Amino acid sequence: MTAGTADRAASADRAMAGMSEAGVRVIALSWVDNAGIGRVKAVPLARLPRLAVHGVGMSPVFDTFLVDDSIVRADGHGGPVGDLLLLPDLDRLTPLAAQPGWAWAPADRYGQDGEPYPGCHRSFVNRMVQAAAGLGLGLRMGFETEWSTGPGGLGGGPAYGLSRLADSGSYLLDIVDALTAQGVEVLQIHPEYEPGQFEVSTAPEDPLGAADTAVLVRHTVRTVSRAHGLRASFAPVPEPAGIGNGGHVHLSLWRGEENLMHGGTGPCGMTREGEAFLGGVLRSLPALTAVGCPSPASYLRLAPSAWAGAYRCWGRENREAALRFVTGPAGEAAQRANAELKCFDQAANPYLLVGSVIAAGLAGHEDAVHLPEQFADDPARADPAELDRLGIDRLPAGLDAAIRHLRDSVVLRKAMGDHLFDALLAVREGEHRLFAGRSRTETVEATRRRY
Repeated sequence: MTAGTADRAASADRAMAGMSEAGVRVIALSWVDNAGIGRVKAVPLARLPRLAVHGVGMSPVFDTFLVDDSIVRADGHGGPVGDLLLLPDLDRLTPLAAQPGWAWAPADRYGQDGEPYPGCHRSFVNRMVQAAAGLGLGLRMGFETEWSTGPGGLGGGPAYGLSRLADSGSYLLDIVDALTAQGVEVLQIHPEYEPGQFEVSTAPEDPLGAADTAVLVRHTVRTVSRAHGLRASFAPVPEPAGIGNGGHVHLSLWRGEENLMHGGTGPCGMTREGEAFLGGVLRSLPALTAVGCPSPASYLRLAPSAWAGAYRCWGRENREAALRFVTGPAGEAAQRANAELKCFDQAANPYLLVGSVIAAGLAGHEDAVHLPEQFADDPARADPAELDRLGIDRLPAGLDAAIRHLRDSVVLRKAMGDHLFDALLAVREGEHRLFAGRSRTETVEATRRRY
C-alpha cells in the first residue's frame, strides 16, 4: 500500500465513523456532464473504505450525453468501450440534511491506471487554480442560484414582494436550515421577479469549493421542494412567457490577503492585475457563452433589457452589462469588491464554468489587457454608433453562434486540453442539432425538467 493510498484509507475510516454516527447508510457520488446534467452513482456506507481507495466504475460515454440522454459520437468519444473510476472527495463528504440516511460527495474521475482522466471537470478546475497559484494569485468565487416552482407554485404576488413570504416562508426556512446543516453559508434568500421564483446566494469560496457548493445547493433545493410538494426547475427558461433563471457568478482576484479588485489606480479602484484579469474574461465572453449558456434554451433567456447581461460590456453596478463591477459598501470594499458575470445560467456545468473563467482571466493577465470604457446604461437603448465606438457588441444570440466562438477559442482549448475541449464541442453541436427548428415553447418544455 502506497503512502497516498494509506492516507485515503485512514481518511475513509474516520469519515465512515462520522457518517455512521450521523445515521448515513448510503453515499451519493455526483459529477456533472458536458450538457450540465448532474449524474450520480450510489454505494452503501459499508463500502466507503474500498470506494475511497479503488473508486467505483463508470463509463466515459457520459462525456457525450445530451440533455435528453441521447449520445453523440465524435472521434475518441461516445462509444461503448472503456471504463473510468469515480473517487469521492472525502473533504466534501456531507450528510444530506433534507434526505436522512444519505450523504453526498463530489467525485473525481480517474482512468483504470489511476491517472487523472483528461475529461474530468474537477481536475480541470484544479489545473486552473494551480496555474493562478503559480503566478501568486488566488480566486474567490460564488454562485447566485435561481429556480422556479412554476406559476402554480409558491410565492404569488409582487416581484420580490414581502407578501410572498406568507406562502413561502416555511419553505425558504427549510432550505436555509438544510444548507446551514450541510456547512453552506447562506448570504441571501428571497422571492425573485417571477411568481414562484426564488434565489439563494452563498458565500465566496475557492473555485472548486464554489462549484461543489453549486451542485449541493441545487440538490438541496430539489429535495426540500419535493418535501413541500413542489418541483424546482433550474432551467434557463422554465415557462414560455417567462424571463428565466440566471446562474450569476461572482469572483474576486487575490494576491495573498490583498483583494486585487480594490485599492488600485485602475477603473473603479481596481489594481492593474485585477483589471487585466477582468479584461481577459470580457475579451473571451463570446466563447464563454458556449460554456455558461450551453443550451438552446439559454438564448431564450439571454435577451436585451431583461437584466441578463446580453451585451459584452462592463460597468459599475450596471445590471444590463454582462460584467457588473461591485465595489462593495464603504468600509468593507477591501474585502467585498468583486465582479459579477450576469450572462450565465444554470444549464452550465459549474466546474467547466469556473475553470473556463479562470483560464480567460489568466490569459488577460498574461497579455496585460486593459478594460474598455465602462458603460452606464442599458446597451439596448443606446445609439448603435455609440456602441460601435466603444466596441460593445451583443453576445451570441443563439447556440450556433456561441459554438463558432468556442471552436475558435485558442485560450479555452489550451486550458481544457484537446480531450475535454473536443468532447464539449461535440456535445454543444449535438444540442444545436437536437433543437434545430423547435419553437420557443417546444424548447422550454423539453428542458424544463432536465435542469
